[in-house]
Amino acid sequence: MSGSLLAPSMSALFFKRFLQRPLQIASIVPSSKALVNQVARKIDFSKPRVIAEYGPGEGAHSREIARRMLPGSQLLLLELDPALSRDLERQFAGDSRVQVINGDAATLPEELERRGIPHCDYIVSGIPFSILEINKKRALLEKTHQALAAGGCFIIYQVTNELRQHAKLFDRADSEYFLQNIPPMFITVFHKSRKLNGHRYPIRQAAELSTNRSV
Repeated sequence: MSGSLLAPSMSALFFKRFLQRPLQIASIVPSSKALVNQVARKIDFSKPRVIAEYGPGEGAHSREIARRMLPGSQLLLLELDPALSRDLERQFAGDSRVQVINGDAATLPEELERRGIPHCDYIVSGIPFSILEINKKRALLEKTHQALAAGGCFIIYQVTNELRQHAKLFDRADSEYFLQNIPPMFITVFHKSRKLNGHRYPIRQAAELSTNRSV
């Protein structure tokens, strides 16, 4: 699989889908390489991980995450647009660690359960939370918190930082304003506590979960 060969055609598709569904796609251009690298730096790849991505679009972040992941990791890509989903499936056809799910991000807990995966270590998202109705926004945040392991992180890149005022389920949020993208983006990492009822829990390793996988 070659990201450099796929990128031009994928960007054309991304532009076409933006014209057809501007509110869903949210940006006229895919993320810059600089933004992709900066988001990936928020993830600890020193061990196999279970990672999910909401709205991967043309796959810029997905390709970089997959490139950095260790064997035994799992990457679940939840893409609502069917055309983009089909292209993601073609891109990652040779990588058994990656699963493309043509569905809503809010179904992640059910998708994890169906695969016998207890939780994600990281969830990455570029979907436009700012345009979601308040009830849908809060429901998705609840589903995200539910899907994360204790000690896990929810990483978002957005043109606004308004989600911080709604993400009260998370214990801490760290934000930076990243100018090396058009448009500039806020990158925010929401942290789920490692403590549950007074006990500390480590982030689960994907290799430990793969024996329970039932796809």
